[in-house]
Amino acid sequence: MTDSSLFNSELEFQQQEELYQQLLSQTMGGIQTENPVSKSIRPEPGLCIKTVSEPSKEKVFVNICQSSSVPPPPEISREELVELLQSEDPSEFRVPMSLGIPHTEMDNSSQGCTAYDVVINQEFFQKCKNDPLFQQFVILVSVEGLENKYNLELNREWKVLKNRKFLGSLSTQDIRTKSKPVIQELHSQENADAAAKRPEFTLLVGPPVGPPEYLSAEIKLPGVTSSRSLVLDVGEDRLVLTARPSLYHLDIFHPFLINQESSVAQYNSSTQVLTVTMPVISS
Repeated sequence: MTDSSLFNSELEFQQQEELYQQLLSQTMGGIQTENPVSKSIRPEPGLCIKTVSEPSKEKVFVNICQSSSVPPPPEISREELVELLQSEDPSEFRVPMSLGIPHTEMDNSSQGCTAYDVVINQEFFQKCKNDPLFQQFVILVSVEGLENKYNLELNREWKVLKNRKFLGSLSTQDIRTKSKPVIQELHSQENADAAAKRPEFTLLVGPPVGPPEYLSAEIKLPGVTSSRSLVLDVGEDRLVLTARPSLYHLDIFHPFLINQESSVAQYNSSTQVLTVTMPVISS
């Protein structure tokens, strides 16, 4: 079912009234919730990164692990990655990953430290392992993901441990395999048309200072004249958008835990931009 509170469009008055009536008729009977389906995975060792937390200077180890159960990111060449890193918004390229909870370990000096396990797609890990540029990139997004999820500040002068693939013991992690759409047509299309384009989008985190409170996605949809052709799925750490008939398809992951029920989507037919505001759940 479709929730009318999630799609308060900034359309012209006539379009807005028409959309309101449509959404109202679809929401009669209420909305039922569904728990995400998940499965447990046991990650395989990969790289171990040593750094320190700021400002305490306590030792932190990041185990970047691999699993075929984690989906790969969109295909990107080395040249495209260089161009992306030089762009104004490199955060638009997202690497799907599972961020484990912190666990206390002992380092080689028998001193206490904290370790985190980050799991990425196995194939993508091998690509990063064989290319220093991709390796540094995946370390950076892993560190940023942990910082955002656990409100940390980690030193960027990290060190890749040559003779150690992980610190401590690797635990199983639960990854979600299915989530409940927040905006869905009554008759949804099972497979997006292969001809659909990936729209331009920007992800913004707010407020600029302090712990993140919300994530905002601005998606450009040239040629889309009405929100009635949009199907939006907001998961806890994933956003999927389809514009029909086979115009656009977007599927991105982000390193935040989102409050799905409080997320709001607005479509402006004048600028043809969809804005999705997603509250971030505190860690």
